[in-house]
Amino acid sequence: MTWDDQTRDGRMTRDDRTAAEHRVIRLAVPGDLPAVERIVEAAYRPWAELIGIRPKPMDDDYAARIAAGRVHLLEEPEEGVAGLIVLVPEDGVLLVDNVAVVPGRHGRGLGRALLAFAETQARTAGLGALRLYTNALMGPNIALYERLGYQITERRRSGPRDVVFMTKRLDD
Repeated sequence: MTWDDQTRDGRMTRDDRTAAEHRVIRLAVPGDLPAVERIVEAAYRPWAELIGIRPKPMDDDYAARIAAGRVHLLEEPEEGVAGLIVLVPEDGVLLVDNVAVVPGRHGRGLGRALLAFAETQARTAGLGALRLYTNALMGPNIALYERLGYQITERRRSGPRDVVFMTKRLDD
C-alpha cells in the first residue's frame, strides 16, 4: 500500500480541510482504467525500487476490479483524479486492497480521506473491521496506519515478499 501522508503527522491543515470539502469519491467506470493504471504505476514505482520487486498492486487486473465495483476514485476540483482505493468485502471485514495517490499530490490528506471513506463503507455494510497488508519495507506507511488505529496482526513471508497484515476494529 502507498499513499500521500508519509511525511506528515496525520493532522490536517486549514488548507487541507478547505480542499477536502470539495473532494468527491466515486466508483470507477471502465473509461477510468487508463487513469487507474497510471496512478498505480506512479505511486508504486518508488516502492518497487526500494523492495527490489514489483508490488502486487502494480500487476492487478484493474479492468476486472472496476467491473466488480471495487475501485473508488478521489477527484479534486480542477485537478481531476488524484487517488484511488480498492475495497473488497470479506467475511465480517472490509479489505483495503490498495490505496494509491498521485505522487505530486502527496501530503494533502488524500490517503487519509480514502481510508476514512473505507471506514464509512465498512460501517454502512455492517462490517466490524478493516484489514490491509503491506510490504514490511514500507515502514513509513506502517507507522501511519498505526497512528490511524490499525494494529499489526501478522507478519509473513510470501515468496520474496515480507508482508505485514494490519487490522482496524470499528467500534461504534
